[in-house]
Amino acid sequence: MWAAHNPAIFPFLLIVITSFVVGLINPDFWQLTTLFDVLRASVVTGLFALGVLLILAAGGLDVSFTAIAALVMYSVTLLVVEFFPDLGIVSIFLAGAVGGAALGGVNGFLVHSLQAPALIVTIGTQYALRGFLLTFIGTQLFMNIPDSMTAFGKSNLVSVTSKNGLSVDLPAYFLLLVVAALATAAILRYTIFGRAIYAVGGNPDIAARLGYRIVWIRVLVFAYAGLLAGLAGITHVMANRLANPFDLVGSELAVIAAVILGGARITGGSGNVVGTMLGVLLITLINNVLILVGIPSEWQTAILGGFILIGGMFFSLLDRFKTD
Repeated sequence: MWAAHNPAIFPFLLIVITSFVVGLINPDFWQLTTLFDVLRASVVTGLFALGVLLILAAGGLDVSFTAIAALVMYSVTLLVVEFFPDLGIVSIFLAGAVGGAALGGVNGFLVHSLQAPALIVTIGTQYALRGFLLTFIGTQLFMNIPDSMTAFGKSNLVSVTSKNGLSVDLPAYFLLLVVAALATAAILRYTIFGRAIYAVGGNPDIAARLGYRIVWIRVLVFAYAGLLAGLAGITHVMANRLANPFDLVGSELAVIAAVILGGARITGGSGNVVGTMLGVLLITLINNVLILVGIPSEWQTAILGGFILIGGMFFSLLDRFKTD
């Protein structure tokens, strides 16, 4: 069975089917502006999903990435606005990446040292980070973000005009997702670290006997996910041109669903970047495009839930086929 060796085909088929149905009902769907809308809306979710992919592949599960992103994006924006208003965009991204990686690394260390399920640990750190942000840093919305962030958020790769005269842009920050996806794919496919991630996710005891340092693998995996979460937070501020400490709350399950629909297993040891990116596109398509056919938001959530159930059955059948 060809799909058994390429689980990414499942989200691809769902994207094709969904696009066909939406385009059949509303021909306005077949415009380049629609594609740009989906790609632009996929950036933050995609960065989150790449981090979740590595954690799932290593046998863990993280729900604190939005809290890391919120803390990093708000604190970095606050520091830049108050003390370094002329700071360049590269330095801002670097600060977000370092802050996110540090917080993610703490997650990995806690998961290993406490010998507790990653889900439980990251639920705790999620609430701790949000509580710290709201208690000690602040809740004020920053609408006048630094000039370098505003300028980069407004810069575009391509601009097109739809049939009704609306201009839609593909922002330059989309390249951040492209670079992150290529880097993550290279890590998983061509490095010893990538092989170690799958080994630890498949069976940590065997991985330890093979010489892999489990503690460092877990710390580095969570640190990498935190790094991407920090970049996602900074990107979110630039895209929306404001820093809101309450943003991104509640998007965790959609991100995890995208990774699982892309072929990663909760049990670990599997998953790839192509499937994850297709899962992200599918989730974004559901959340942003189904409005074209008049489907209300609550039904969009139900459709997403149905896709997840179908995906679970599909991958279960694949696993059964592999063992037969």
